[in-house]
Amino acid sequence: MERNQIIGFILIFATLFVWTYLSKPDAAELERRKRVQDSLARIEAVQDSLNTEAYDNTAPTNTTPTTQLPDSLQMVANSAAFGAFTPASIGEEQEYTLENEDVKITFNNKGGKITSVFLKKHVKTIEVDGRPAGEEPVIMLNDKRNKFEYLIPVANTASGAISTEDLYFQVNQSGNKITFSAPVSTGGSFIQEYTLGEGYDLDYVIDYSGLANVLDKRSNSITFNWENYLNSYELNRRFEQQYSAVYYKKDDDNHPKDCGCTSDETDEIDEDKIDWVAHANQYFNTAIIAKNASFTSGIVSSEAPENEDADYIEKLTSTLEIPTSANRFEMDMYIGPNDYETLQSYDVSLEDVIPYGNSLFGTINRYLIRPLFDFFSGLVGNLGLAIIFVIFLIKMALYPLMYKMLHSQALMGALKPRLAHLNDKYKDDMQKKQMETMKIYREYGVSPLGGCMPMLIQMPIWYALFRFFPASLTFRQEPFLWAHDLSSYDAFFHLPFSIPFMGDHLSLFTILWAASTLIYTYYNTKHMDMSANPAMKYMQYFMPIMFLGFFNTYASALTCYMFFSNLINILQTVITKRFVFNDEKLLKELDKKKAKPKKKGGFQQRLEEAMRQQQEIQAKKNKK
Repeated sequence: MERNQIIGFILIFATLFVWTYLSKPDAAELERRKRVQDSLARIEAVQDSLNTEAYDNTAPTNTTPTTQLPDSLQMVANSAAFGAFTPASIGEEQEYTLENEDVKITFNNKGGKITSVFLKKHVKTIEVDGRPAGEEPVIMLNDKRNKFEYLIPVANTASGAISTEDLYFQVNQSGNKITFSAPVSTGGSFIQEYTLGEGYDLDYVIDYSGLANVLDKRSNSITFNWENYLNSYELNRRFEQQYSAVYYKKDDDNHPKDCGCTSDETDEIDEDKIDWVAHANQYFNTAIIAKNASFTSGIVSSEAPENEDADYIEKLTSTLEIPTSANRFEMDMYIGPNDYETLQSYDVSLEDVIPYGNSLFGTINRYLIRPLFDFFSGLVGNLGLAIIFVIFLIKMALYPLMYKMLHSQALMGALKPRLAHLNDKYKDDMQKKQMETMKIYREYGVSPLGGCMPMLIQMPIWYALFRFFPASLTFRQEPFLWAHDLSSYDAFFHLPFSIPFMGDHLSLFTILWAASTLIYTYYNTKHMDMSANPAMKYMQYFMPIMFLGFFNTYASALTCYMFFSNLINILQTVITKRFVFNDEKLLKELDKKKAKPKKKGGFQQRLEEAMRQQQEIQAKKNKK
């Protein structure tokens, strides 16, 4: 044993040594990590410099703690911190706006950045004591903690880089175009140019061609640092937080990736070129799309607030590198709702920020479920009715499989009297009873698994809808019956207390779904013999009760779908069993199947053989 232990320890240490050697980063990886750390260090250095006496960010830059200096003296005082950008280090803050019929964007000349975006066609519901009490507009990017800055590498400055957030830009506005220019002492400028088009599209360009004599030659990139504290616009904060994330698309990827959909996360993006990055809420997003060149590398992160009652739902950060060799970096900004067709029109897979799901389920949502709802909602003008039409269409398409399931159940019900003698004969040996029951099923050509196929066929559709309803903007704030917003829960009953896993409300659609599921289960299985597995009999009734807590806070569009789907299931089952099947015909069919020669093999026979072997093993154990 001692020798084996020694050999074991040697193998463990050898494995660890080989793994450490093989997994150590190569020179390229070390260089990439150094660039990432340099970018982060540059951001930290600029932020730390704001707390020094050379520049106090808590007061206007053109004042000292005691007296106000003339501009010339203030520029001298700021020269150590701002270097060539000293001419842009003093000024007064002013706001400017660009506006069209969909959006109103407010800018500030300090930083030349957006300080708020008012979406004219979208509102959020205000709750008082858990009940809707009014509406207010949806405003994006208006949190004062947000950052939207470029860290420009400038030699001979205290921090080594200048943040555009600390610069006062000169403004030139003409129509729906506004230009911000931050002059440097050598005669050039750092320029930001915004042009508002139709809808939510904002053409955005930065021009740093005049900074050739200012940029630090040791750096080949300008760091773009974007921090966004997302506002809450929905009643269900938990789902809104779950569907908020940073999305980014690499140049060589077909689909974007997300960072932070379910937990705090940080992604270090390698040297691959980055086409775009988007900070997305559940139903809104802000995206920056590179046009003439690509971002070269970066880091994206998502961080949820520690306090559930915080005034934001997620902090999203993107730190990207822009090559200085480009001189002019052209971008598109999208600031608006997650409308599929609008995002798709950019032709860069931006529509994938809508979390419809991946693989098969995402495909079903994008190319089957979404067009169906768009068609029926346009046809009937009400999304609740559109849900019912889609249910009816799916149920009719699957009815042949439903018929087979009901036919199999009817045959088993007709066969039940012929199985009754087994209860007395094998009342003390349930395993033997199961085996004999399987023999009789095989003898009459009946499969107890005949009803599984319709359920298996519907599972991908059901799971796709599970992802579709909370992600689709179409259902946001659309009422139906007692539900005032199909994208959120329908709080029909408000409670003076909170129930674990359910909250302080009761969803009527969820309760109706659970009740109809219990009724459907009872009606559908009352003729089935479950004496061999009594636990299964009670489990099928327990499942709807267990899921009450989960669906009570889910999008009411889904529970509405599930409830009306149950109603149609019950209707199909009752009509088929009462008016289509006939007991005499079923018995004749069973006799014909019994008379037919049986094929050897098959799943049922293998199952029967496995049960027989298990019975023999158990018998040997009993003898011992």
